[in-house]
Amino acid sequence: MKIASGVEMLEISSDVMGMPCVINPTLIWDKDTVILVDAGFPGQLTKIRDSIEHAGVPFNKLSMLILTHHDVDHIGSVSSILRELPNVKVLAHKEEKAYIEGKKCPLKVAKMKDNLDSLPEKMKMVYEKLKAGFEKCKVNVDKTLIDGEKLLCCEGIEIIYTPGHTLGHICLYLKKSKILIAGDILKVENGILAQVSPDINFDMNLNIKSLKKLTEYDIQTVICYHGGLYNEKVNERIAELINE
Repeated sequence: MKIASGVEMLEISSDVMGMPCVINPTLIWDKDTVILVDAGFPGQLTKIRDSIEHAGVPFNKLSMLILTHHDVDHIGSVSSILRELPNVKVLAHKEEKAYIEGKKCPLKVAKMKDNLDSLPEKMKMVYEKLKAGFEKCKVNVDKTLIDGEKLLCCEGIEIIYTPGHTLGHICLYLKKSKILIAGDILKVENGILAQVSPDINFDMNLNIKSLKKLTEYDIQTVICYHGGLYNEKVNERIAELINE
């Protein structure tokens, strides 16, 4: 779905524990640079390639991957992309680097491991699959990003450090088009902008502070990785969420 000139919200069909869903990586490009923000589950290279080509951008022009955080549904197909396009650069916040590179245990895996004895058998199976999935997703991060950093390509991209969901979660702000690429700090559910479940946030207090930070930006459109597009009085809605 075209959101603005040089901005496309991809719609990638997925299956999570037998439940169909759609995830929404974002493609940003200009004449010199093509950026994919987040890269789906493992095994989704073909769908990602087809979605990029459908947006009118040759897949082999991809030059950069920006990862909002290290969850497996965001980094899952990075290694597959790099096998086909080894010159693509991977960028993420410095707090995410060790997780993406496999030097630290992913937060969700670590939490499940700490409670493994009390988990039901089905969740123990989920733990084993998740752990194995992350093992296959490890890639090197070429450049770390910091809060407030501005990338000069694609008419300007500002990095907003928004910890809470994970320790190094980031959002991207496209000032010219007033678009926020929200990663997992927000979701759209039944057409309404909402917070993701506290159960999958590492630190809810940090998450609220990060939401407050977003109110400093003039946001007209949000692209949520889960739920897609929201563009109805965004700043007012975020303020409501902070006070819920």
